[in-house]
Amino acid sequence: MGKVTGFMEFKRQDEAYLPVVERVKNYKEFVIALKDDQVKLEGARCMDCGTPFCTTGCPVNNIIPDWNDLVYRGNYRAALDTLHSTNNFPEFTGRICPAPCEAACTLNINDDPVGIKSIEHFIIDKGWSNGWVKPQIAAVKTGKKVAVVGSGPAGLAAAQQLARAGHAVTVFEKSDRIGGLLRYGIPDFKFEKSHIDRRMEQMKAEGVVFRTGALVGKDFPRHVNNWAKETISAEQLKKDFDAVLLAGGAELPRDLPVPGRELQGIHFAMSFLPQQNKVDAGDTMPEQILATGKHVVVIGGGDTGSDCVGTSSRQGAASVTQFEVMPKPPEKENKHLVWPSWPLKMRTSSSQEEGCKRDWSVLTKRFVGKNGKLEKIVACRVEWKDGKMKEIPKSEFEVKADLVFLAMGFVSPVQQVLQAFGVDKDSRSNAGANTEGEGSYRTSVQKVFAAGDMRRGQSLVVWAIREGRQAARSIDEYLMGSSVLPR
Repeated sequence: MGKVTGFMEFKRQDEAYLPVVERVKNYKEFVIALKDDQVKLEGARCMDCGTPFCTTGCPVNNIIPDWNDLVYRGNYRAALDTLHSTNNFPEFTGRICPAPCEAACTLNINDDPVGIKSIEHFIIDKGWSNGWVKPQIAAVKTGKKVAVVGSGPAGLAAAQQLARAGHAVTVFEKSDRIGGLLRYGIPDFKFEKSHIDRRMEQMKAEGVVFRTGALVGKDFPRHVNNWAKETISAEQLKKDFDAVLLAGGAELPRDLPVPGRELQGIHFAMSFLPQQNKVDAGDTMPEQILATGKHVVVIGGGDTGSDCVGTSSRQGAASVTQFEVMPKPPEKENKHLVWPSWPLKMRTSSSQEEGCKRDWSVLTKRFVGKNGKLEKIVACRVEWKDGKMKEIPKSEFEVKADLVFLAMGFVSPVQQVLQAFGVDKDSRSNAGANTEGEGSYRTSVQKVFAAGDMRRGQSLVVWAIREGRQAARSIDEYLMGSSVLPR
């Protein structure tokens, strides 16, 4: 423990943001990380409690008290090694994880929790700037070959672990660049893509082969197939590789089948966000969906909806409104009731702070337009009772809308992949695979495994990393009879 009374002496050291007027002019990250003196104070706030609930609150089970203490003492290199022992990509989670570890922090019972996410951000950035992040090349090759389908956080984590175990790993990605939803689902102002590129170079040095524009399966819809240069059958992968890991994302968006849905100007969020990311990467998008000068309505109150808000603001929208069908959460949670679980409470994202009208308990009833183009939304108020939604009589209202983004979550993985491999599915149309005991992450098909959103459904990046790491261990055990990879 760094300082016995640190949590009583020091207030939480929060990361700062660039001013709104400055950051909305571009798509670059705007978080100002903690300095050395600040991060040491924040590390000193860790209580070294007897049962570190932060560790169990973290899906990858980061050894948080240990690296908090090491940071307090200025031993950043050892802190980095401790951080990397459970998390392949802390620069990903240190930027975009909602930090369930902080909700579970013991100090959070009656005070501000330790800024675990900001400390993680500091450690990994310090590691990269000092050249401490090096390739870890396997001393002995096994001669076994593994195919990883999907290059999001689950696929990348699994690929890196398997390569370090000595296997020959090839990652197949249908898009033109590696990263999955990290690359094309998260705006650059939250997560610059240089972080992925840097890890790719490390993984290439470790022996991982990346194949982009490679679509595995057949009969895909156009919005999935539009970047692919080659199609590879499931049979070919099973023939050429000793094991296959299905690690694609949950990419089938939830639609809103109400009257007027066919009007021009209504788009899924994932038709909008990837285009801006491609432009940021230097690509030309002749038919880019732009919010410039338009009245934008985002339907869906989660992270994807927030990303649409921030992107619309940067494109110069005339106005941005965000609807959520669920009730407005309480300003503060009852910590004594919900701790250490993730609490339901009012949260405002950095994008929403930049300028956005938010409204809750709103149900979209129909879209209205003229000459095939969207002009407005007709919505109503709803109330929730016993988990059921009921429309409030005479509560209809209209909102001007030139552009609508549907950001209501994702239903399941694209089914063509699962159908191509013939794997059994669970009740939510995800790949069926258990995560406990012998044979974890195995599907119903011999030597085919599944992890991440393709197995568990839409989830967090940190959960994807956890599942990728655990699936890698299971694959290693399957191929070699035992494994030294951590779970």
